[in-house]
Amino acid sequence: MANDREVLREIWDGKLPICFQLDQEEIMEIQQPDPFYVMVPRLSYFPLVTDKMKRHFLRYISQENADNEMWLDFNGQPLKWHYPIGFLYDLYCGSDPQLPWTLTVHFTKFPENILLHCTNKDVVEAHFMSTIKEADVLKHRGQVMSTMQKKDHNQLWLGLQNDKFDQFWAINRRLMESHGENEGFKHIPIRIYSDDGTCNQRLVSPKNNDGSRKILQQLISEIFPDKTEVKLRTHGVMIPPDTPLQWLSEHMSYPDNFLHLCVC
Repeated sequence: MANDREVLREIWDGKLPICFQLDQEEIMEIQQPDPFYVMVPRLSYFPLVTDKMKRHFLRYISQENADNEMWLDFNGQPLKWHYPIGFLYDLYCGSDPQLPWTLTVHFTKFPENILLHCTNKDVVEAHFMSTIKEADVLKHRGQVMSTMQKKDHNQLWLGLQNDKFDQFWAINRRLMESHGENEGFKHIPIRIYSDDGTCNQRLVSPKNNDGSRKILQQLISEIFPDKTEVKLRTHGVMIPPDTPLQWLSEHMSYPDNFLHLCVC
């Protein structure tokens, strides 16, 4: 992969200030709880960064609900924990930035038809590793993950969980290397989301039929042939349309090795 380490570091260091507020209907104490403010990594997942917040609010709710699964919403929209935090912010606030991002915390009325259950961090790890393996199948036919040892898989997960850039990238760089004679991945792991949250995922080659590198604008024209002026955002950045897809995948993917792009 191209040696743009400073880009990888900037992406990794991205943070979001969040203000958590407990749902008014669930407050059982006379005294109102203070909002809980925290700066979280854009690349992380909510179940990995909400332990202290949960303890902060537990004293204000009915104890019969204390063991219930906690969930979050933004303006009434339940937030899917299996999406990276930064992507969720770009999806719902990208066109209208609001900082700190104010979210509502719930311990009742879990939206079963919208959210997956997440009872502990092992569930997050299983989802994360499954997504990385899917990305590796697209890029290298699964040959990189299958040759790694269990300790390598653990290092990927712990690097993300503990926000350790060097620990994570010592292993992840193998997943970003091109293999074989042809420079580039077999396919680009990419998911494009409309503002209503619907996801478009298809097989995308990093090259055109003539062997030239495919750029973002060419992909946009393929996916949205009837639309003009479609722009895509990731990590809070509007992506230049002449960006090569291979470079994007190597440098702007989330830790799960997928590009998560939001239509602007």
